Amino acid sequence: MQRPDLLQLTQTRWDLIVIGGGITGAGILLEAARRGKKVLLLERADYASGASSRSSKMVHGGLRYIAQGDVSLTRQSLRERERLLQELPHMVVRLPYLFPIRRGRFPGRLPMQALLFVYDFLAGRRTHRWLPRHQVLQDYPSLMPHGLRGALRYDDALTDDARLVQRVLHEARLEGGVAGNYMIVHQIEPGSEGFSVTVSDAVLDTRANLLAGQVVNATGAWADRLSGGSAKVRAQRGSHLFIAADKIALHDCLTFMHQVDGRPVFAFPWKGAVCIGTTDLDHGELNEQEPRCSAAEVDYLLTAVRQQWPDLVLSADDLLSSMAGVRPIIASGKGRTPSQERRDHAIWRTANGVVSVAGGKLTTFRLIALDVLRTLGFIHARDHAAAVQQRRQRCFRHEVTDPHRLSHPLAAPADGAELREQIRWILRHEQVVHLDDLMLRRLRAGHVMARGGEDLLADIGDLCRDQLGWNETRWRQEADRYRAIIADSYSIALPNTRTQVGI
Repeated sequence: MQRPDLLQLTQTRWDLIVIGGGITGAGILLEAARRGKKVLLLERADYASGASSRSSKMVHGGLRYIAQGDVSLTRQSLRERERLLQELPHMVVRLPYLFPIRRGRFPGRLPMQALLFVYDFLAGRRTHRWLPRHQVLQDYPSLMPHGLRGALRYDDALTDDARLVQRVLHEARLEGGVAGNYMIVHQIEPGSEGFSVTVSDAVLDTRANLLAGQVVNATGAWADRLSGGSAKVRAQRGSHLFIAADKIALHDCLTFMHQVDGRPVFAFPWKGAVCIGTTDLDHGELNEQEPRCSAAEVDYLLTAVRQQWPDLVLSADDLLSSMAGVRPIIASGKGRTPSQERRDHAIWRTANGVVSVAGGKLTTFRLIALDVLRTLGFIHARDHAAAVQQRRQRCFRHEVTDPHRLSHPLAAPADGAELREQIRWILRHEQVVHLDDLMLRRLRAGHVMARGGEDLLADIGDLCRDQLGWNETRWRQEADRYRAIIADSYSIALPNTRTQVGI
């Protein structure tokens, strides 16, 4: 499970090179590897360092997509949700979702119930029911009582998105796939027998040309830049806040419409904290710097919290961190607002023969991968249809014995011996290069602990030195680098003025 040696990779002529180590690229690696292809994944930074570690953490059908008329996407998502719930019960967990119904507010009880009837029908299981006002307030006494008629309860699922990517990568490696992070692709040259891909290893400072029959660009929001064709991706930023769990006692996912713009907002328990999200804004120009949640977005999300918990008093210490991700939405070109754009994926082949893929949902990563393999000619139409409907064969066929509750989305960060066991396993098996790889995307402590988990650093330095061979100078450099990343991209910029965001 260690990083591959770039110079040794030149000894193989690859059937496929996948560029991009998010959930889409990982899914393509897995599906190609299990079909016997020689497939290599290259990620320029860390796995899931883009949108795949900054999503809303939900494995769901997309209730609002029904209202937008996209029933097919909802049906596919619900089928994949059930598959993941069955195959990865320690990582994808079913959770009740509560939608409060208030007098005079859209949507009312009847329209919402009708939507949930369709949702349950598509899922093949009925989960929704009506909770009267007194029961809602009994479960959540601090919820705003004014105008509350009751709530509709239904089921969806929650995950740890970055750890789901790691699980897919583990499965792909056990099927024969190869993956390397901090591998930067500089050039893709088509030839008579495939492609020559110029790559450098940012860790070992080596450079080489790799040969492949096919190349897939799965770089998410960066897909247009690598494909070199006409722009297809609309980069949209979605931000979240993490709040101390003792300030908002939640055991369900509470979902409601923001009073400012009528967008859905979610509040749910995650990793021992409460996550509030999300915004939906055009991100603008992409650059090398990690995206961050703006002060206006913080205000937008805190306004949503105040709408539901008007007596809640939050101090700066209660606001643990922010998280901003850039979604690679396929642009419709119809002048729609960000929230109105569809969440379908698109696959296209550029003039140089590279296949690009962008868009889609975390939940449907397997179906996106199958569509890519069909485009590449690795599977035919009949086999593709059978794979999509795959009911008897498991997607995750191998056992990966990661430490207890490391990947559970509701498990708070461990401490003591359990924490050290988790870290030791991660450092041995998950290609950690920098401290932020460990803290933000393997442990997730940087999101849900005060000051980015600063208090943990004194306890884990010896493990990093022992397992990764870091000396004291390297450890101090990594700790300083990590603190700078937390300050630049994950701290909470408190707003000076009220601003409407997400309209």
